[in-house]
Amino acid sequence: MDLRQIIKQIVSSPELHAKWLNSLSMMENTGARKISACEHDQLVDEIVLKHAAEEARHAYYLKSQIKKTGFQGCQTYQVHELLAPVQSSQYLHALDTFISRYLKNEFGFSGNELRYAAYLLVTYAIEVRADELYPIYEEVLRETVSKISVRMIVVEEQGHLEEMISQMDTFFGDWKQHALFVESLEQKLFAKWISAIQNSIQNEPQLV
Repeated sequence: MDLRQIIKQIVSSPELHAKWLNSLSMMENTGARKISACEHDQLVDEIVLKHAAEEARHAYYLKSQIKKTGFQGCQTYQVHELLAPVQSSQYLHALDTFISRYLKNEFGFSGNELRYAAYLLVTYAIEVRADELYPIYEEVLRETVSKISVRMIVVEEQGHLEEMISQMDTFFGDWKQHALFVESLEQKLFAKWISAIQNSIQNEPQLV
């Protein structure tokens, strides 16, 4: 089953849709927290603050859309309120860990330099993924005449990707070889996450 079909199946069920929104919200919130955690005490520029603020706003926005599904629940990020809770929780952490290890081995980075370099590559990989995922989700929402929309997130994530490319160009110079590595790594983690999502929706008793 391809990504569009999986999302269609999710959107067809109020409970699954609520848990999907909640899972995306949690992942956006994790991203915001990771960006903030990588900030230098003093050397913080406007773009980093902007990214952290927008990721946190995305988390809030997605959470606020849950009530439009008609499902009463998903007030927190507890495991029973998420789709594929283990994989959803570990996805970004795993990507961060693997990329940090790559940067240590490839450049010998440590401390603030390592945290900033990891922020660049992790965020780049996530924005590439978001540039695929959210437009497909938005198309399904429009096709099903849903009250929910993620159009604002689609637009902002596209802007984020352009900004990340600019930042990497400044920091790494020849960043494309590193981008290919992290995209390949992210694709494997995403495939595991989607597989777990598919298993979750197949095991939901209310789905017909």
